Amino acid sequence: MSDTQAQPLWTPSAARKAGANLRRFEAFVNHRHNLALGGFRSVQDFSLTRQEDFWRAVWDFCQVKASATGDVVIAHPGRMPHAGFFPGARLNYAENMLVKSDDSAALIFRSEVGHRIEMSWRELTEQVARLQSALRKLGVAKGERVCAVVPNHPVSIIGLLACASLGAIWSSCSPDFGERGILDRFGQIEPKVMLTCDGYFYGGKTHMLAEKLGSVLKQLPSVTHTIVFDYAGKAAEMVAALPRATDYAALLRGETATRPSFEKLPFEHPLYILYSSGTTGVPKCIVHGHGGILLKHLVEHVLNTDVKPEDRIFYFSTCGWMMWNWLVSGLAAGATLLLFDGSPFHPSERVLFDYAVEEGMTVFGTSAKYIDSLRKTGWQPKDECRLDKLRAMLSTGSPLSEEGFAFVYDGIKSDIQLASISGGTDICGCFVGGNPDEPVWRGEIQGPMLGVAADVFDENGKPVRGEKGELVCTRPFPSMPVMFWNDADGTKYHNAYFARFPGLWCHGDFAEITAHGGMVIHGRSDATLNPGGVRIGTAEIYAQVERIPEVLEALCIGQDWQGDVRVVMFVRLAKGTALDETLIARIRKVVREGASPRHVPAKIIAVADIPRTKSGKITELAVREVVHGRQVKNKEALANPEALDLYAGLAELGS
Repeated sequence: MSDTQAQPLWTPSAARKAGANLRRFEAFVNHRHNLALGGFRSVQDFSLTRQEDFWRAVWDFCQVKASATGDVVIAHPGRMPHAGFFPGARLNYAENMLVKSDDSAALIFRSEVGHRIEMSWRELTEQVARLQSALRKLGVAKGERVCAVVPNHPVSIIGLLACASLGAIWSSCSPDFGERGILDRFGQIEPKVMLTCDGYFYGGKTHMLAEKLGSVLKQLPSVTHTIVFDYAGKAAEMVAALPRATDYAALLRGETATRPSFEKLPFEHPLYILYSSGTTGVPKCIVHGHGGILLKHLVEHVLNTDVKPEDRIFYFSTCGWMMWNWLVSGLAAGATLLLFDGSPFHPSERVLFDYAVEEGMTVFGTSAKYIDSLRKTGWQPKDECRLDKLRAMLSTGSPLSEEGFAFVYDGIKSDIQLASISGGTDICGCFVGGNPDEPVWRGEIQGPMLGVAADVFDENGKPVRGEKGELVCTRPFPSMPVMFWNDADGTKYHNAYFARFPGLWCHGDFAEITAHGGMVIHGRSDATLNPGGVRIGTAEIYAQVERIPEVLEALCIGQDWQGDVRVVMFVRLAKGTALDETLIARIRKVVREGASPRHVPAKIIAVADIPRTKSGKITELAVREVVHGRQVKNKEALANPEALDLYAGLAELGS
């Protein structure tokens, strides 16, 4: 380890630690239980050894609004799944989001074409009330589904909260999804109402939705009404073109409610349905509950991320990625949400940082891919943007490379908490991430989230330290899925998480606990390479090869070859770069020296594009299927399914 790597990239100041929400929570718990907690790790230990006391304390400290709490915190403390958190509680997620009713900003929205909307807490509350009333008149009742094909726009948040207030079940995807992708999701849940926009903007182009959604609706007979809001200036035409369609603005003009009512629901009453990536088959429909999502997100926002009412928090996301759902819950902390729709590189790489400066962003959430792409442009925001108010940067979606960590501090801001976080749609939250007390080390996630018993197990189900293994969770937590839709006996749910280690959650990530108590994610377990029987995480290879300026990004798979597995690397190169023998030799040298000889690819092949999911994750599994001549079952899950054609029948892989 070099001298620079032996030192943390950032350490929180004493003043910052003293002012953290965690200090108030410690004092709250210490007073209640006559303890002497002091520091994140002591609170983490309390959250696991005294789970019921911890979750009760979170409920009370964060002032959860409920008509009943009940005496029982966890009905079956040792059971996974279905531990049964707060079985006697009655609450509503939406009521716990609308925590203010004044004229300060609740939402600020920008699009790549210059649209800006600022909505106060009073306006947000009134809009939710009016849409709630309208949905009720359309026959939407508790337990029924409302689907949405929407951008990251205020109307989308209004839709979620209005739906939740009734006890109906929300499910959304982004408008760039193809017809099949929309149907593969919503066709499984039989929605009663669809909320959508007329079109959307991306990369300087306008995309209209009337034709696509007209075809979708013909194949969704359960939808009795479609509500269209005006985003691209063609809502009237779209309403006229679609059956049983209504203009959103006109619908709300007919309503006079100013405050929604809130259906009081059991803790596990379904709030929304999220979907697995679906790259190996029809997406799994993952159902999350009102109480579990509320409590998990309160911990992640208020205690781990230290969100306060004065914060302005942003996450670059679409409504097809769980980070959008996560962002919405920032309202429960009283924070202002900053929303953005469009390309993060249009008209230039400055767009999100100009937004950060002009709106006083304090928490900037994005993907590891975005950070790496920004780094490779050569532009450094710190040189031109005054980011005085920005105190934290969050990264997820895929493992953040060591170069990505360094770029945040060298190119964006030196005094900033970089919280690399990792979890998933499965829990609509994080297993590991940032905390306000501890240093940030290059290439490492700071540690576990409060209340989550994250661990790493070897092949035999034994905990390991400083070695790679399976990311597991050994104790229940509130945001475990309530169920999978259309999985009456729970078989799909069990097989997804509990088949590998009975009674323990096995997440499917290849991970490692570090000497600092942090964690490194080495990629998905199902994409792990096994040349010569040695398990290798693909992220380990990407971290090395993407240091090479000529390589924009890489994708690795294991190809079955002569009774073993060989590592094959595909690279997308910078413009004007050729994959000649010199560059191939450099790639192999960098991988050998930075990782190990086992990691060195047997084949390196240049491709024009790399397939990725709608949320920006590269899809090793889909490429592996194509290379082996097997059918990819759900190409509609991909943002660029045409890229898979580049991997079929490659002569280079036949020798």
